[in-house]
Amino acid sequence: MGLRAMGVTIDCHDPEQLADFWAEAIGFNNRQGNGDPYITISGSDIERAVNHLTFQKVPEGKTAKHRVHLDLFVDDITAEVERFIGIGATVITPAGEPSHLGFIAVVLADPEGGEFCVVGRPEFHTANNASTHS
Repeated sequence: MGLRAMGVTIDCHDPEQLADFWAEAIGFNNRQGNGDPYITISGSDIERAVNHLTFQKVPEGKTAKHRVHLDLFVDDITAEVERFIGIGATVITPAGEPSHLGFIAVVLADPEGGEFCVVGRPEFHTANNASTHS
């Protein structure tokens, strides 16, 4: 197979703000572009299948739930949800019962309302944690 990289492009109003949020959220440390119309973030010590995110400035706003979203697999859901809230995410749907393949997920939104999931095993989730029940 000739595939050598995989990235995701996210339409947005403010590429600078989302690049800052996502670089902090997932640990990318390289940045290219000025937001007119693109910023791409990449580079991390974490081995991952997606090696970059690009934020593309578009004039139209978000009108519905995204058809594609990022799933971020973590060891400690409670700690990571708190960290994401601390950098500007909001909780859309708190953790429920284990579902697909025994994982639980918290649905969050980035600063422009883009949905993403924090996913992990139930043994790492504190069911009574207020940050996942807002």
